[in-house]
Amino acid sequence: MKVLKAGAAVATAVVLALTATACGGGSKDTASDAGASGGTKSDKIVIGIKFDQPGMGLKTPDGKFEGFDVDVATYVAKELGYQPDQIEWKQAVSAERENLISNGDVKFIAATYSINDKRKAKVDFAGPYFLAHQDLLVRADDNSITKVEDLNKKKLCSVTGSTSAQNIKKDLAKDADLQEFPGYSECLTGLENKAVDALTTDDSILAGYAAQEKNKGKFKLVGLKMSNENYGIGLKKGDKDLQTKINAALKKMVADGSWEAAVKKNLGPANYKNEPAPQITEGS
Repeated sequence: MKVLKAGAAVATAVVLALTATACGGGSKDTASDAGASGGTKSDKIVIGIKFDQPGMGLKTPDGKFEGFDVDVATYVAKELGYQPDQIEWKQAVSAERENLISNGDVKFIAATYSINDKRKAKVDFAGPYFLAHQDLLVRADDNSITKVEDLNKKKLCSVTGSTSAQNIKKDLAKDADLQEFPGYSECLTGLENKAVDALTTDDSILAGYAAQEKNKGKFKLVGLKMSNENYGIGLKKGDKDLQTKINAALKKMVADGSWEAAVKKNLGPANYKNEPAPQITEGS
């Protein structure tokens, strides 16, 4: 009798387990399978961007996100199967980008992230999707600086921790007078008030600041090309499938005109003359 009772108990447990599965125990797996096969995704994607670069990646006072990198990342996410409301934006400061990727805190990063060999030792890239150059920003009515040598005897803003201005003084304009400020916003105030004569970093970043509503008409880019900065989308090393999918999304964005429209929307107000979309080289 004890054996019969035990057998009945086991049978009952099996029936209950099967009933529970049929009533919804497998719904979570079904949703996951749908997402994996390219159907409607119920989860979110975490993407790293800059929060403090107007025109490229900026978190506005009302909590929204805007900029060229944001538009590129949103387009790529759409091609991966995610709608805008499924994107979780995570701040990716320069010094933490590789860690965010390696630790799995983000799926990918689009944050004025220049491709170079040192970074490629730690992460992989898709792209590039944008070619920037180191340039100078000056006051709109100042025609005294048209080449880098004109910075000699001029006051050049140096952001604390940045090497752009130091490189100019070291290699190109040895008599430039470096004035150190804590951030780009302070540099812009100094430039407007004539405390400094020029500010230098990537032209895309300078154009973003100049394109802000409060700065329109105040500043201009000199148009120098002191370096080549190929921006790529950073992702975990070895994820060739994701790299291929992102590269395909970038190519599609260029082909359908969305890339050019995003450049003009975010950087056009500064009269920024962008380079054509670069050829995809990573993963090829």
